[in-house]
Amino acid sequence: MTQGLPYVPDGRVIGLLGGSFDPAHQGHSHITREALKRFGLDEVWWLVSPGNPLKAEGPAPMAQRMAQARAVMVHPRVRISDFEARAGTRYTAETLRALMAVYPKVRFVWLMGADNLAQFDQWRDWRWIIEAVPLGILARPEERLRARGAKAADIYRAFRLAARDSHGLGRRAAPAWCFVNVPMRDISSSEIRARDAV
Repeated sequence: MTQGLPYVPDGRVIGLLGGSFDPAHQGHSHITREALKRFGLDEVWWLVSPGNPLKAEGPAPMAQRMAQARAVMVHPRVRISDFEARAGTRYTAETLRALMAVYPKVRFVWLMGADNLAQFDQWRDWRWIIEAVPLGILARPEERLRARGAKAADIYRAFRLAARDSHGLGRRAAPAWCFVNVPMRDISSSEIRARDAV
């Protein structure tokens, strides 16, 4: 499992941004840069997934999405990874367990948009995820209020870190989560696919 994976010094704080990246776009780059600034991360890894279990249609071929992601996100502290395809994981909890087994002394932070927090309780083993790694949530347009009223946010309200303390998220023991409002680029992969299909 460790073949082809990067060396990571013990104690590093790595943000994980998972998704199909179908296609990767400037909105993904923007939230990645914001996450690096806001959450005190040493690196961010884009985990380009083979497919999203919550979506009915499959994504574009993996090689195409990886190439697009590398073209869109050029930053010395960001890695584009096909870890899920190589590890054979399909769900976030499986991916986290596999990464934590390979890197037991690395501190991971799961990154997501506010829209994902709103449906987080539909994810497989979502309670295990929030109790295993801190969550960094970045607000997207028109999703702020719905996300703040999400089931996961309500249940784990006592573990919410104030936005002013966001830089310490990666050093907090889970459960811990932080919601930050950032100027967002209102663009989505589905809108890009629809535009390109015309």
